[in-house]
Amino acid sequence: MVNTNPNKCPMPSQDPMVRNKNFGEVALGYTLEMAMDEAKRCLNCKHKPCISGCPVFIDIPAFIAEVAKGDIEKAYEILSQQTSLPAVCGRVCPQETQCEGKCVRALKGESVAIGRLERFVADWHREHCTEKPQPVQSNGKKVAVIGAGPTGLTCAGELAKKGYDVTIYEALHTAGGVLVYGIPEFRLPKDIVKYEIDNLKALGVKIETNMVIGKILTIDELFENGFEAVYIGSGAGLPKFMGIPGESLKGVYSANEYLTRVNLMKAYLPTSKTPIRKSRNVAVVGGGNVAMDAARSAKRLGAENVYIVYRRGMQELPARLEEIEHAQEEGIIFKLLTNPVEVIGDENGEVKAIKCVEMMLGEPDASGRRRPVVKPDSEFVIDIDTMIMSIGTSPNPLISSTTDGLETDKWGCIVTNGEDGLTTRDAVYAGGDAVTGAATVILAMGAGKQAAAAIDKMLSEK
Repeated sequence: MVNTNPNKCPMPSQDPMVRNKNFGEVALGYTLEMAMDEAKRCLNCKHKPCISGCPVFIDIPAFIAEVAKGDIEKAYEILSQQTSLPAVCGRVCPQETQCEGKCVRALKGESVAIGRLERFVADWHREHCTEKPQPVQSNGKKVAVIGAGPTGLTCAGELAKKGYDVTIYEALHTAGGVLVYGIPEFRLPKDIVKYEIDNLKALGVKIETNMVIGKILTIDELFENGFEAVYIGSGAGLPKFMGIPGESLKGVYSANEYLTRVNLMKAYLPTSKTPIRKSRNVAVVGGGNVAMDAARSAKRLGAENVYIVYRRGMQELPARLEEIEHAQEEGIIFKLLTNPVEVIGDENGEVKAIKCVEMMLGEPDASGRRRPVVKPDSEFVIDIDTMIMSIGTSPNPLISSTTDGLETDKWGCIVTNGEDGLTTRDAVYAGGDAVTGAATVILAMGAGKQAAAAIDKMLSEK
């Protein structure tokens, strides 16, 4: 029987004033009863519009139907046919603009909580199933994957399921990419990432860490070592700055550096040897999910005042609504329609304030958003001791600069055919943030899956 409640089953979570002082996961997850009740809100629509909103094309009504019946392992089987990282997707995907954005139930209420149900199923499987995936019989062909982030892991998993001998080359000392260095523990516990990666290893995927492709090995050398195709999923880890005076002062971080210290190097633990600034007043410049992650991390590290400084208004914030709401609940202060123009230092060369101007929204720009313009005579100062720049990232040029025939665009992104990830170099494919610039985990996964299918087709026809 369909559950006619117009609203989602609420997600249990830590109290905001408790969680903003710890790095434990904010959302506590559904119980079986809650999951089954929420699953019964699905109408099992004939045309299944939610699937069209999923970059990896999960059969959403089918897995939800199994949850409604209480057959969670069957639901996991359906999920895992299309995604290698269900526990990750259930936590960090922007479902509200993808699958849930297409849900018919949203026409007269809230959509079905697809992401929460995906998370529940993946967590249930992890807690109750002891069997590991089994390797597929080898087809004798080798593929190299550069980068152990979401797109590389997905591509590797898809190819391993088809019998390919896959090796991932990861520049950092730990696999996971943005899942381990970028997304905080309170949103995505790292033991969950490790579990998903261990499943890929059980399939036969090999991962070599501390391997900087373009420096230790080149793409040409990978082919010389017997690989028949290469997938580049190296992400976009090169931070952008505003170019304003004072950005080189002590206490100015890129969000990438700040979050890497917190997440990958565990700077929040008393036993960590990684230094991080113990701040009192922090300004985070930017309005995306990364900015929210940095701000919420700074709060947990003990900052009294943490400001989100963003040049547009609340309606234009690009971060997920859930992340914005969680940040507000935890005491993050939003300084909207505000833009920094100078970082002010003290006599020791350390940040002591930022000079800002107020903004107004003018005519829409090329992206369709109203362009911010400076309000005359509106300068003011915010006293801070730490500034975190979160205004975007671009791909590191190391791979493209060491690979002949690999074309990039003016932003440094690798050029592909736009269909299956094939680059301007034969048998070299690319996807994820290395191609699009900084985007979402699920879009990167979709690109990895698409490229794996293309690589399989290409090598099968040889």
